[in-house]
Amino acid sequence: MKLLLLGLGLILVCAHEEGNDVVRSNFDYSKISGYWNSIFMASDVREKIEEGGSMRVFVKHIEALSNSSLLFNMRTKVDGKCTEISLLTDKTEKDDEYSVVYDGYNVFSIVEIDYTGYIMFHLVNFKEEHTFQLMELSREPDVSEEVKKRFVKYCQKRGIVKENIIDLTEDDRCLQAQGSEEDQDSRLVISGGEGDPGMNAFQKH
Repeated sequence: MKLLLLGLGLILVCAHEEGNDVVRSNFDYSKISGYWNSIFMASDVREKIEEGGSMRVFVKHIEALSNSSLLFNMRTKVDGKCTEISLLTDKTEKDDEYSVVYDGYNVFSIVEIDYTGYIMFHLVNFKEEHTFQLMELSREPDVSEEVKKRFVKYCQKRGIVKENIIDLTEDDRCLQAQGSEEDQDSRLVISGGEGDPGMNAFQKH
């Protein structure tokens, strides 16, 4: 009987540890602020996230602002040079949805998050009469295989095939440029979302 109770206790402890910290709604955005690194990226238009693709950007830092906006600091390559991008995103009328103008008009939301572990985003891009989806998993330095499997399932559920999921951990994410003088001199600021659709041009600092 004691062994049975001990076994049941261990099962409950494991279940608590695996699932208790995962949040899928009613997000506390103040807990999102911090440093993140892109792990997986996926899209139903693969060329958008391949080398040279317009949406091949790597998350560096997310900051939740007092006006409910989210400020993303990211890295990308412009003409082969590692460049930092700041994206100011605005909350839309829908719960937990944000918008930003970048290579078109984008709306995105968090799929699930462990505030101290990882974050998954789903984004839809609208440009002229074309649309595409993008999903991203960010974490530093890595995530469990179970989280990766869930990310794949979320992608497939939204029609993104497994072949269009890119593992970024072996990629040059411009991490070596963090804090360098060259990185600071190569910064692009992009602001504007639902309330400011005209702000789609790069502004050099």
